[in-house]
Amino acid sequence: MADDLQSSAIVWFRDDLRLADHPALTAGARATTLTCLYILDEDPAARALGSASRWWLANALRALDADLRTLGQRLVLRRGKARDVVCSVAREVQATQVYWNRRYDAAGMATDDAIAAALKALGVRGGSFPGNCLIEPGRLVTKDGGPLRVFTPFWNRVQSLGAPRLPMPPPKELPPPRDIRSETLEDWKLEPTAPDWAGGLRATWTPGEKAARDRLADFLDDIHDYADARDRPGKPATSRLSPHLRFGEIAPVAVFHAARFAADHGAPSRDIEKFLSELGWREFSYHLLHHYPALATENLQKRFDAFPWLNDDAALKTWQRGKTGYPIVDAGMRELWHTGWMHNRVRMVVASFLVKHLLIDWRRGEQWFWDTLVDADPANNAASWQWVAGSGADAAPFFRIFNPILQGEKFDPAGSYVRRWVPEIAALPDRFIHKPWLASPRELAAAGIALGKTYPKPIVDHDVARKRALEAFAAIRT
Repeated sequence: MADDLQSSAIVWFRDDLRLADHPALTAGARATTLTCLYILDEDPAARALGSASRWWLANALRALDADLRTLGQRLVLRRGKARDVVCSVAREVQATQVYWNRRYDAAGMATDDAIAAALKALGVRGGSFPGNCLIEPGRLVTKDGGPLRVFTPFWNRVQSLGAPRLPMPPPKELPPPRDIRSETLEDWKLEPTAPDWAGGLRATWTPGEKAARDRLADFLDDIHDYADARDRPGKPATSRLSPHLRFGEIAPVAVFHAARFAADHGAPSRDIEKFLSELGWREFSYHLLHHYPALATENLQKRFDAFPWLNDDAALKTWQRGKTGYPIVDAGMRELWHTGWMHNRVRMVVASFLVKHLLIDWRRGEQWFWDTLVDADPANNAASWQWVAGSGADAAPFFRIFNPILQGEKFDPAGSYVRRWVPEIAALPDRFIHKPWLASPRELAAAGIALGKTYPKPIVDHDVARKRALEAFAAIRT
């Protein structure tokens, strides 16, 4: 019994809901008994998950528990402040060590430091590991010790270091669990019931580690033309791995090495390199988050603190509902509402529209994406919104204002994406699908469209909105 108690480990799962390439789990597998723990953190300092992420989390935890049970283990669920719960469970199982993989948001890092100190006071060893990035954030800095704020030099530095470590295999066996109480997912009420709005999510996604591996394999088997087709929202050309990466159902090093393996076995190098650069943007965002923990709430370029944003709640709601009158914008917002995801090219278009056509603070858009995206990531979501707004690191200049008509015509030329998500204008000829207000009354009638009734007129005129945005930017330029 004494020997058993001397090697009682806890592995604390967080944004790493997988068995493969899980350094903390590999360490915990050496113990005599093991408690696999997930905490629904109720600390007010922690940012609460959005609605779509809560749905994904529930299903990801089910998948992880099922995978653990194949190895004779189970997932223990507890709710509360993470520090209190970890210490409580450590006492219950008389733990000698607690392991976790590191995270990089401000609240998460502060919590981890406090937990490590509390465990030390209990005589329990706490051990943390890198596992959710290609390179540990903070390792790459400028000559002056500051962060690299421009993507291309950052990614060049990452590549100059060579390939990251190889992914670790999943454990073949695990120590038996301790017999302690677990809450249930039903207790947590993560999934919507009244109303149940998650039908589109269920029809679109399968959370879990196996689904992530299968999605990656299928994507790499058919990656040809990715470098060009990835910008076409009407084509199934992207990996759609983002929610799996966000919840750690697959490790970035596993994605990296799978892509390199595909390149070595005939996949086009141009397509592989473009895909890896997208993984690099995720990496870049996490390194920014490490250096700028308030990434989701504070402008990195402080001059934007004086930007004259408009507090137009009606315009915000119109954008959220996909009723702006600009088909590519509305299609993106409706895809988001239905599936919990949006094509990356369209994300840039709708974000630019909110910030620059409507002059609504980027933080309000970031908050909406946080609530509605299944891949709402504390680094990517905030960094991407700041990039579009022009307020961030390596930002697109504010005066780069996407024209939603030209973006639609360039990247959805046949209107297949718009027709899927904005079916009320599907009968329009291609030449009007991105600008229905230019169709003649006869053409609108033939397509069954009454502008302003069956489909809205544009909420703003593009040229007028562009001029207004540039004038607003000029006020903070100096």
